Amino acid sequence: LLSEDGKTIHKVSYDSTGCSISQASASIMFEQVDGKSTEDFDKASNEFLAMMQSKGIFEPNEDILGDGISMIGVAQYPARIKCALLSWMAAKDAIIRANGDK
Repeated sequence: LLSEDGKTIHKVSYDSTGCSISQASASIMFEQVDGKSTEDFDKASNEFLAMMQSKGIFEPNEDILGDGISMIGVAQYPARIKCALLSWMAAKDAIIRANGDK
């Protein structure tokens, strides 16, 4: 849910099923974004995507990613990257759609 001005994420909730990687990633992401600005979420999601595409060699910024940094090992397993990215991409899409309704 976004604030009236569409710039702050609040009252975050989710309902999902999936593998342990997708569940852990969703839990970490949703815990981090509640109360944050959409700009901060964009920075974090871009940092997370870069980390996932790096095959484990990217040094992510912990100040931006927070606990998301714990998912760096997933980047070494190309078949599992989509699992870690699922919730991040879904949230990004939801924010874009919510802002499009304004």
